[in-house]
Amino acid sequence: MNSEQSQAAFDLAYEDLKTAFQYYLDHWNHGRPIIIAAHSQGAMHAVRLLKDFFDGKPLQKQLVCAYVVGWQIKKDDFKKLRFGNSPDETGCVVGWRTYKKGNEDFLVKKENGNSLCVNPISWKTDSNWTPKEMEKGAVGRDFNKLISDKISVSVAPGINILWVEIPDDLEQRSGIASRFGNFHIADYNLFWMDIRENVRQRIEAYLKHE
Repeated sequence: MNSEQSQAAFDLAYEDLKTAFQYYLDHWNHGRPIIIAAHSQGAMHAVRLLKDFFDGKPLQKQLVCAYVVGWQIKKDDFKKLRFGNSPDETGCVVGWRTYKKGNEDFLVKKENGNSLCVNPISWKTDSNWTPKEMEKGAVGRDFNKLISDKISVSVAPGINILWVEIPDDLEQRSGIASRFGNFHIADYNLFWMDIRENVRQRIEAYLKHE
């Protein structure tokens, strides 16, 4: 992960992304609002993109929200960009990494709590459990079928990852079962309908105050 070869590969990938985004700004954006959505290695690049283009820069005014999911967001990653703590906040960053309740891995342990996490059902950063009735629906790995409204969620206190309580049969039906309690592959899937609704909320809030 930290070798020179790995860093060179990540830098090459990021330069491709950066060039494409600059082309979009130059030719297609025309001052319109922007949403950033990324996952895993893409989220790693998104943090860098937000630093280069948005954090404390004029383009920050066009940011509706950045969904930076499946990667650590450090508490000091950004100087001016806020981490979102309400469902209709704009100009902010939100993110989470999903684990079965009571689980974490060696990478999370090494962070010593130096990360940010939001509950993608309440869109709050507190550790209160959202009841399963609040969840609007998940989709399976194929994204073709709504499969659940049975997931309860909390931000793990002191660890700042997302803990979920999910029925065993849902793990199997959705194709996201994990031996190690890490639901990384389903960070978006588990909250698909909640994210859709939240994007709508934030766009409406942005346009209202534009």
